[in-house]
Amino acid sequence: MIQKMKSVLVVGPKSDFSQIVDVLYHMGTIHLEEVSEYLQPGSGNVRKILTCSMTDIPVLLATIEGISLLLPAVKDRSNLTAQRYEEISHLSTPEVIARVSHVVGIVGETVRDLSTKKSDLEIAITGLDRYEKIIDKIQPLEQQLPVLHGYEVTVLVIQKEYEDVLEIIRPALSDLTNGQFELISADLDEQTIAVITVFNKHYSENVHRFLFSKNINEVRIPADYSNMPLDKALLLIDKNRRDAGSEKDTIDNDLTRVSQEWGHELAALQKVLTERGEELSAYNNFGETDYTVMVLGWVPKKLIPKTRSALNEAFQGRVVMTETDATTETMDRAPISYDNPRWVRPFEFLMKLASPPQYNEIDPTPLMAIFFPIFFGIIVGDIGYGILILVVGLFIRFRFGAITWLRQISGILIISSFPAIFFGYLFGEFFGNFGQMMGWLEPVTLFGITWDRIEAMIPLLVLTIAIGVFHVVLGLAIGVVNSITRKNRKHTCEKCGMIGVIAGLILVLCLVAGLLPEALYIPAFILLGIAVAFVIYGGGTGGAIEIMGTVGNILSYVRLMAIGMASVILAMVANELGGSMDVLALGVFIAVMLHTLNLMLAMFSPSIHSVRLHVVEFYSKFYHGGGLPYRPFSSGDKPGMIDGKK
Repeated sequence: MIQKMKSVLVVGPKSDFSQIVDVLYHMGTIHLEEVSEYLQPGSGNVRKILTCSMTDIPVLLATIEGISLLLPAVKDRSNLTAQRYEEISHLSTPEVIARVSHVVGIVGETVRDLSTKKSDLEIAITGLDRYEKIIDKIQPLEQQLPVLHGYEVTVLVIQKEYEDVLEIIRPALSDLTNGQFELISADLDEQTIAVITVFNKHYSENVHRFLFSKNINEVRIPADYSNMPLDKALLLIDKNRRDAGSEKDTIDNDLTRVSQEWGHELAALQKVLTERGEELSAYNNFGETDYTVMVLGWVPKKLIPKTRSALNEAFQGRVVMTETDATTETMDRAPISYDNPRWVRPFEFLMKLASPPQYNEIDPTPLMAIFFPIFFGIIVGDIGYGILILVVGLFIRFRFGAITWLRQISGILIISSFPAIFFGYLFGEFFGNFGQMMGWLEPVTLFGITWDRIEAMIPLLVLTIAIGVFHVVLGLAIGVVNSITRKNRKHTCEKCGMIGVIAGLILVLCLVAGLLPEALYIPAFILLGIAVAFVIYGGGTGGAIEIMGTVGNILSYVRLMAIGMASVILAMVANELGGSMDVLALGVFIAVMLHTLNLMLAMFSPSIHSVRLHVVEFYSKFYHGGGLPYRPFSSGDKPGMIDGKK
């Protein structure tokens, strides 16, 4: 359900403005509205507060975040951070900015210098690793290289699939160097070829330009390693890499020491600065006179006493919060805050498929929490699958419960597993007909019908259509309530007329089937005529067309039977196919694989179709949506939440 919201106005001395904003921000209960939108002509000298200058805050915040990213993580220091946060949070915004500038001046340059040196060393080590790999692979070719002064050695690495490029390189180098070159190639591994070229340094620029134009991977070994035997080059590379690694370790220790000394301070400053930035960005919503400031917004009714008490405690009566008179138009703009029972909350996840309800609408989440598990259970209708779905839901809850959306999905699975088990008992299904094959259970006989899904297709068809009639009529009835609340006479007539059309059609069908006396034919057609007239009056031509759409909506509920029937058949195929195998292990494997597939479908397909029946067939009868979510002006911990929920 949607919790009741109250429009409130907070008024206090202008001298306490910053403190008022800070208290409201840390309370986290008020959803801000822009005062200027509610100022009426003749409001006197009430005016909108201009945006405060906060140019320094984003810059300093980005600087702190950059420094924090460069510092290594150290052991948990959350207590120190929380303690420092409490100390800093009481400072004024200029004092916070000054403190941030001071800390950044001390820490920033040191961290940047160390990080730059570390980055240079990492690049150097990566390059040394690369050179070592190349030299190690071409070392067997060293004996084939001529020893010439004034000549340059270049290594090319070519993928074997492009080795035809050698036929282009050789003549091109001959032309560019006037024949003064050597070219040796050998396989590096199964995928690459090493090509070593030796040419006069006089032609170096032209050769490198040509290789670049052909997008050839050229490896230039630094002069420090190229003017010596390759085995000595490898030894020198190893020494330089160890030296660079040792220097990098020293820098890491220095950065760790800085992180231990300043990490908690930086984290606390970042949090305070973020909050101050959010506070300042909200200043445009506030109003002021020469001596007072005003904050307008929405607060959940149950949080009004808590908010008023906090303001009284902080300001000793200098700041007053009053509830304002809200018109119908104003209430249409009230934010939406769910306040559902615990068993309903998981289904708020499914409500995200549609926009939030408007404030004056009926929240359909509790209805989805009732009908979704029933629809799910009818489709699955198997004790074995229901138990496994329960196990999967519990596993997700205990393994990934910290992730909000996974916790909600696990709640939906857990709740929906029980109707699946119940209908499985009704249908006599345990992994399809396996329970019946083993003599463990039989379909229940109720109202003179044995509810075996394979045998009782007609009763199931009637049952699902009856569920569709009830669900659609319920949606139309809610639509009547909504239209009466909004004082929309035509919509009221249209919804009532549609209910009358459904009732008239049911009467006619019962008369045709001989279930009712023929004397009711005339009243049934009179009811149909009056109902159609109401629909046309309320909805015009579109309303008349909607009659067929509503009939189609009701027939859509047949999917509850059809999809469930497909699941039963697949389970039976798994049992029959597994049992027909001569090798027991193979039969069990096949049966388990098919049942696993069916289980995955049993969690996915029933969920999709149950949601569709709600969103398309049910919600279309009453739901408009387009509401504004409740977003309190608050810090990240949202102290204004109710029972863990906003």
